[in-house]
Amino acid sequence: MLAGHHGAGRVLQGRVIPGVGPVSGPVPAAHPQEAPQPRRPPRKPLPEGGDNAKKSRPGACGGASAQRLPGADGEVLVAMESYRGFLALLVSALPVGFLAVLFTLIWVLHYREGLGWDGTALEFNWHPVLAVTGLIFIQGIAIIVYRLPWTWKCSKFLMKSIHAGLSAVATLLAVISLVAVFDFHNAGSIPNMYSLHSWVGLIAVILYVLQFLIGFFIFLLPWAPLSLREVIMPIHVYSGLFLFGTAIATALMGLTEKLIFALKDPAYHSFPPEGVFANTLGLLILLFGALIFWIVSRPQWKRPKESDSTLPKSNCGNTERMEGAVAISSGSNTDRSDSELNNEGATRKRNLGLDDAGQRSTM
Repeated sequence: MLAGHHGAGRVLQGRVIPGVGPVSGPVPAAHPQEAPQPRRPPRKPLPEGGDNAKKSRPGACGGASAQRLPGADGEVLVAMESYRGFLALLVSALPVGFLAVLFTLIWVLHYREGLGWDGTALEFNWHPVLAVTGLIFIQGIAIIVYRLPWTWKCSKFLMKSIHAGLSAVATLLAVISLVAVFDFHNAGSIPNMYSLHSWVGLIAVILYVLQFLIGFFIFLLPWAPLSLREVIMPIHVYSGLFLFGTAIATALMGLTEKLIFALKDPAYHSFPPEGVFANTLGLLILLFGALIFWIVSRPQWKRPKESDSTLPKSNCGNTERMEGAVAISSGSNTDRSDSELNNEGATRKRNLGLDDAGQRSTM
């Protein structure tokens, strides 16, 4: 018999569709079923403190405590704690060190007749200026350059280069300061190397030169094997801090020695203005060293470990998080698209089956 159409349905009369039975009324056309939405995973509960418990990664200004964030290589990066405390110490240490250098210049220019390079006392005055600037102020900055959180986004090789550059400048200034004092002593027929200040100072400069050469050839240049670096690294860190403290002690000894020899009328024990000013310089040097040692001794302000083979990256960690988010988003979108395609395919098969059955019944 002929099948007619009424509205949205198809009428099949007098025929039996296998698996369905006799059809006596209009059969509504099959509509595509809506694809079921994939179930979203349950949202993880926030840590204690709510959204305020989420802290920033290293180098992000504003995070005050640490949050453990897994890296792409499975390592755990720990953000720096007490960020405001670190900034307070850093802002205090740098001006104190700069004031120590400035006080040294004022001392030799105002009280010690100035600077020169002619074998006289003016050439000797270069010795305290260069020693304080190089072995104390610049070396202190070189020590804490790895602790600056905004440099953690930079590559390790770049920070090594900056550390080596500062150490090279400090080494050069220390050597020139020794040349100045030996030249002055030889020109004035003054004996060399008779005081404790000269013994400790010469040993400190020699060891600092060796420290710089070992660090340059083992850590900066890619020649030394990783096993050798792991052995030398603790020694390199300890010797750097030891030499920094030795330089401060040597500067205080030399400052006292110079004041005792130079101040005759009025004498040093009568609190002359130059003596008080030089004593203040010694306190600034000591305070700068104390602040540097405190910054270095805090483990929560240490640069996160990373492989030496890491390529330079502009936003370390942020790229990994973005890639992970993109991967998760693309994965969920892919799963959703696959489920929708499967549901649409099943719907089309059911529609085709009904259409074939209707065509057979019409024929």
